[in-house]
Amino acid sequence: MTEPTPAAGHDPGRSPAPATTHPTVLIVGAGPVGLTAAHLLGSRGVRVLLVERNTTTSDDAKAISLDDESLRTLQSADLATAVYPIIVPGTGTKYYGVGGRPLVHARGTGDRRFGHPFKNPFAQPDLERVLRAELVRHPNIEARFGTTLTGLTQLPHGVRVTLEGGDGRPTEELAADYVLGCDGGRSTVRRLLSVPMRGRSFPDDVWLVLDTLGDPHRERYGMHIGDPARPTVIVPGRDGRCRYEFLLRPEEGGAGGEPSFELVRNLLRQHRLITPDQVERAVAYSFHALLAERLRVGRCFLLGDAAHMMPPFAGQGLNSGVRDAANLCWKLAEVVAGRADDALLDTYDVERRPHAQAVIDLSVRLGRTVMTTSRPRAHLRDLLVRAALLTRPGSRYLTEMRYRPDTRIRAGAVIRPEGRAHPLVGAPLPQPRVLHGPGYHLTPLDDVLGTGWSLLGVGLTEADWTMAGRAGLPDATEVEVVIADRALDGTGHRAEITDADSGLRTLLGDLAGHFVLVRPDRLVAAVFRPGGAAQVAEELRRFAVAPTAAPPAHADAAPDSGIEGVTP
Repeated sequence: MTEPTPAAGHDPGRSPAPATTHPTVLIVGAGPVGLTAAHLLGSRGVRVLLVERNTTTSDDAKAISLDDESLRTLQSADLATAVYPIIVPGTGTKYYGVGGRPLVHARGTGDRRFGHPFKNPFAQPDLERVLRAELVRHPNIEARFGTTLTGLTQLPHGVRVTLEGGDGRPTEELAADYVLGCDGGRSTVRRLLSVPMRGRSFPDDVWLVLDTLGDPHRERYGMHIGDPARPTVIVPGRDGRCRYEFLLRPEEGGAGGEPSFELVRNLLRQHRLITPDQVERAVAYSFHALLAERLRVGRCFLLGDAAHMMPPFAGQGLNSGVRDAANLCWKLAEVVAGRADDALLDTYDVERRPHAQAVIDLSVRLGRTVMTTSRPRAHLRDLLVRAALLTRPGSRYLTEMRYRPDTRIRAGAVIRPEGRAHPLVGAPLPQPRVLHGPGYHLTPLDDVLGTGWSLLGVGLTEADWTMAGRAGLPDATEVEVVIADRALDGTGHRAEITDADSGLRTLLGDLAGHFVLVRPDRLVAAVFRPGGAAQVAEELRRFAVAPTAAPPAHADAAPDSGIEGVTP
């Protein structure tokens, strides 16, 4: 769907905001990652100027899948209700082998661990349109479309940028405290920062991507057809939309070429009949597997395709960009508010680089394996997959997509003593449904945790909570977790939750007598006993995370305290 083109610099649906002469954060690029970052910062009260060189959001259906983690990030900015009407709540990916014979349906764990369906097809123009329209909720965000970044100079306490507007508007110079480059694979921000991309490209592997209308497919899963005769990807969407991707032979055209309708019709012949007006987009392109040498340069940061590009076979291109925004934006908000030091921003590269590289590598491996054109290799692949499915470990590895890289953070703003950290530390906290308060309201866990830090206590005494309160931990929403099958009394000053469907017991049932400290991006920063609270607070002061109270003398801690987070 194409939205009407607004006047340059005007955001439809809202009154023109006063000109922003010194935004706290300048976001360059209003694709899905830039728009998500704007919402995450705006919802935390940060003053944002969002600029986009195009006069409207994109009409190109590039990204086509949102995973459960990305939906959870959008939920944190109160966007889930707006986004759900444009997605197909999906059931993963079904893989086919030689001759198009079914191999395995990879559905994820099936338990909605993050509170949303595992993998969800959508059309990027729809997502951008919704995210742009929802900016009206944030008076601290100004959006300027038809505005191009042309210059950038780092200053000791900010960044001076040059912006050029269309329609004869004069060139403008302004200062921002921070700049986020969300401006895609040909990033102007990255170029102005002189940051090279490292990795490799695949110019000989050319794929024809077709977005079609009036399609008969109604599956709620993507299809990867690993037939060496013609590797193909099919992803049905909403309202008769469908994405097709075909590996082209050398004689069928190169990247960037204009595909003929005859080629389109011939490739689609075994899947559907099509007329020219049902082809929404047809483009031939090759893939890249690249990662920026640095994700932070002074007060400038790279996110999304500006930071990394990868083949699409793991479905993680856009989702990796949303992870970037989720990781960085809360840190910026903490620093801007004076609750953390600049050292916290250094953890963005430390935390995101390993996972981004791992996802790039996985995407390349999947392309070589699933989409191979070697018949012997394809037969061997099919044999190994069918053999693995006969074992429980092999079946879980494939059907639950356990081949995807672990998102756990092992260095950065987490407390992981050598060899002693609880498995939750550094990992995203799952989001089970919980019963909340004396009225037993059924709610997703994140809606109880709020948007900042949160401290969950499992089976702890009031004295334990008092000890933690005096330790100097970050200001956090306190949540008392009741694992036992008893009624909630709701008489205390902190939130109280209990199990709704065994998800909470599975998650925290082995942590009686422990605290779980959760960052604003829902990653577990630490698991510790009450006596270890002062040590956790001391570790977090590496990033000057502001405490709730002055830290007590170390003598106040129990002599056998620890933050290993394992049951004593």
